[in-house]
Amino acid sequence: MSKRITLADVAELAGVSAITVSRVINNPVKVSAGVRERVDHAIDRLGYIPNRSASTLASARSGIIGVIIPSLSNSVFTEVLRGIYDQTGPAGFQVLLADSHYSPLEEEKLVRTLLGQAPEGLIITGGDQTEATRKLLRNAAIPVVQIMESVEDPIHMNVGFSHRAAAFDMVKQLTQRGFQRLGFMGARMDTRAQQRLQGYRQAMNQSGLGDDGLIVTTPRPSSLAMGAELFRSLMAQSQGCCEAIFCVNDDLALGALFECQRMHLAVPEKMAICGFNDMEAAARVNPPLSSVYVPRYDMGVQATQMVLAAIAGEVPAETKVNCGYQLRMRESTQRQH
Repeated sequence: MSKRITLADVAELAGVSAITVSRVINNPVKVSAGVRERVDHAIDRLGYIPNRSASTLASARSGIIGVIIPSLSNSVFTEVLRGIYDQTGPAGFQVLLADSHYSPLEEEKLVRTLLGQAPEGLIITGGDQTEATRKLLRNAAIPVVQIMESVEDPIHMNVGFSHRAAAFDMVKQLTQRGFQRLGFMGARMDTRAQQRLQGYRQAMNQSGLGDDGLIVTTPRPSSLAMGAELFRSLMAQSQGCCEAIFCVNDDLALGALFECQRMHLAVPEKMAICGFNDMEAAARVNPPLSSVYVPRYDMGVQATQMVLAAIAGEVPAETKVNCGYQLRMRESTQRQH
């Protein structure tokens, strides 16, 4: 963590007084255009974030931890948030939660807004931030934890797992069970979905089974209905030759399962189906759905503990934690002899 950028730093770079910088920020109409331009340039260059809590003394603590996730409606993040809240409450902190809608540019805006509230730490999702966001977070001088995936070059700390490796291991498991015409279904195709597709391709190519005709994706959001739609597209595209499917998440897998049942296509006898995330419904449907389990609650707990420790001035034992995953093989991918 670098030194926090101050009003005085902006003033020095712009060649004006701190009072002038304050006027540009709070009442720009009273400052000449030339001075405003110099100050704005200095603010952008340094990544300075004005603290809007003017009534709070500089030495005061906000008691806030900011959290940015891609979707408030995606149930994948429910357990992560429960882990975060279970740690922040007893520690006397409040969570300021924001939804980036899977947009790095929206995330950048949210980071600017949250930093303006003087949080003591920040938890964000993934590693695909814009360069401006990374600069803002590095200059903020607060602990930042990136979660939900392994990040090669973390801003500060990271708790996650390799989506590529998890997908590779699951697809490899399926090919070892004898499934050769193994399709891929993906929706939204954000960074983590792309990593799962990479793992699928790697495993299929390594087995000599790679075939782009067995891949169907859409940028549209994931849902059960989308799973059914993609399944129909995959069957048409593969001319009905597909014998198993690796889905980018459980929503799509369940949609494919229900569509198979509607079409009287027996699972796993005629079609094996596998999901990702191991949501509660995966083990409850008939047949139970194979899926990749990820310890989402523990991820939220560990990320928050790392932030709280850093706020307390402690040096974390690890700044990059691999939370791992498990392949949970159930009846939906049981090979029929």
